[in-house]
Amino acid sequence: MPELPEVETVRRGLAPICIGQRVLRVIVRDARLRWPVPADLSTQLAEQTIQRLDRRGKYLLFQLERGTLLVHLGMTGKLRFFTTPPPPDKHDHLDLQLANGGLLRFTDPRRFGAVLYAVEAENHPLIAPLGLEPLDPAFTGAHLYRLTRNRRVPLKAFIMDAHQVVGVGNIYANEALFRAGIRPQLGAGKLSRPRAEKLVAAIKAVLTEAIAAGGSTLRDYVDGFGQPGWFQLQYFVYGRGGEACRVCGTPIRLSRTGGRATTWCPRCQK
Repeated sequence: MPELPEVETVRRGLAPICIGQRVLRVIVRDARLRWPVPADLSTQLAEQTIQRLDRRGKYLLFQLERGTLLVHLGMTGKLRFFTTPPPPDKHDHLDLQLANGGLLRFTDPRRFGAVLYAVEAENHPLIAPLGLEPLDPAFTGAHLYRLTRNRRVPLKAFIMDAHQVVGVGNIYANEALFRAGIRPQLGAGKLSRPRAEKLVAAIKAVLTEAIAAGGSTLRDYVDGFGQPGWFQLQYFVYGRGGEACRVCGTPIRLSRTGGRATTWCPRCQK
């Protein structure tokens, strides 16, 4: 599933060619996504100009003159820009034709993604409950320490909870905890202030490096121009269960936390 770095990579790639462009037409071929594509989407978007392209967690927010187009890539979704689009495939759900002659195409074989419209995005039920962005300067060790007080949930599950910190998905939670030297199973409430500072620094570093590498491509993910990411070449623990730790040589452990694959080094992480 595309996580924050992948979505941010898509946003950065598409923003320069979308901002300032007028939506000429919306073609919906298959409205069946996680939530149905609104039947009046074409009417809502037609002749509106894209003023900004933002990101909130894993949502892309196309800010228009009146309202916002919300796009979530789900597990297998792709949002790509074409100047000469290929013939549509059976999984190509939606096209946005722009005034510059380009076309944005949303593709999602498993249909867990979403394309929605909101008059006030900040009050939309999918956006309003989201926590602080991990790359926001306000996300500090002190902030994380306050959030975790009296919480018994495993720390990894806590930092993946979008109501607490938005956008730290499974891949990057594993990697950040390794860099911070903290076991994923540690109760969130047992996180000390110094270790909270270390974990926040690790989260920011991992996400920043992943964005610079274009995200991670494990199966389906490509950016807005069909290019894969390369951060998977830098993993220390994710997807490496049973392999030797790149720091100490100890076999990487594999378990499940909150139903998600969890990998850690029993020697490097305490």
